[in-house]
Amino acid sequence: MILAGDVGATKILLEVGELRSGKWQAAHSARFAAADVVDFSAVIAEFLEGWNAVKPARARITAAGIGVAGPREGNKIRMTNRPWAVNGDTLARRFALPRVHVMNDLAAAAYGIAWMAPRDIRTLLPGKPVAGDPMVVFGVGTGLGIAYLVPHAGETLVVPGEGGHMGFSPGSSAQCALFNALHRRHGRVEAEDVASGKGLANIYEALGHGALDPAEIGTGAIDRKDPACIAAVELFIECVANVAGDHVLATVARGGVYIVGGVMAKIAPLITREKFGAAFCAKGAFSSLLMRVPVRMITSEKLALYGAARGALEK
Repeated sequence: MILAGDVGATKILLEVGELRSGKWQAAHSARFAAADVVDFSAVIAEFLEGWNAVKPARARITAAGIGVAGPREGNKIRMTNRPWAVNGDTLARRFALPRVHVMNDLAAAAYGIAWMAPRDIRTLLPGKPVAGDPMVVFGVGTGLGIAYLVPHAGETLVVPGEGGHMGFSPGSSAQCALFNALHRRHGRVEAEDVASGKGLANIYEALGHGALDPAEIGTGAIDRKDPACIAAVELFIECVANVAGDHVLATVARGGVYIVGGVMAKIAPLITREKFGAAFCAKGAFSSLLMRVPVRMITSEKLALYGAARGALEK
C-alpha cells in the first residue's frame, strides 16, 4: 500500500491505496482544511489512526509520497504560504514508514497527468501539439505554481520551479491599470499576485469591490449576475492566460499547457475560449506560435495526490 498526500495552503488530501491493473485504487481517504491545522505531523497521526482502524489484517504501507506547495531541498519542503516544514525522513522515522518521498506539489501534479481519466480533462484551446516538445503545468491554487515537462533521452523530466514569484508583465490596458494599483499598494507585483486564488482576491479588491476570501472562490461565491464579480473574473482569466503564455515562450512549449489547481476548476463555467485565447496568444512576433499550442485544464482535485502516489512507486 502507498500513502499519498497533497499538501496545499487551502487543503490537505491524504489517501492510502495501491495500483491495480494500471489504475489507482483508494482504500482510505481523508480531507483536512489547512486553516485548521497547526502541526502537519498531527494530521498524519490522525489519518493513520483512521487507517489502522479500517485496514485489512495484512495490509501495510510500504512507501509514501507527499506533494507540498513549496521548493524542495533534499527530502524536505518548507511551505511558501503556510508556516510548516514537511520532512520526509522525519515522518518516516516518527511513523515507522519504510520511506517517505517529498516532492513539490506541481511536480506531483505533473506526474499525475498520466493517471487522469478523459472525463477529468477539459480542452480550452485545441491547438496542434508537437510530439517531443516541452509542456507547461500551470497550477492555479491559493498561490501559483509552475512546472515543466521536458523530453530528454527518451524520458520526460519533470522540472518544478517558483515561476509564480516571477514579476508580472501586463499585456493590456486593463492589466496595466491592475499592475499600477497593486504596485502602489504592495510594491513589486508577482505573477502570483494576479494569477492565483490570492490574485483573484487582489483583482476583486483593486476594482473597488471589497474583500474576497480566496478559500471561498467558486461558482457559489462568484455571482454570475453581479457585474462586479464577472468583471473581476474576466480580468483574472485574462491575467492567467497572459502569464501561461509567457511560460510557453520560456521553453517554446509546443507540447501544450496543462492548467491545474482548484481555482480554475471552480470557475470553469465562466471561462470562454475566445477571451482566454486572445490573452494567451497576444505575444507579438510569436502570436502565431501560441495559436498552435493546445491548452487543457485538469478538473480533478486528486491530480497531485495521484502524482505523489506515482512518485512514491517509481522512487
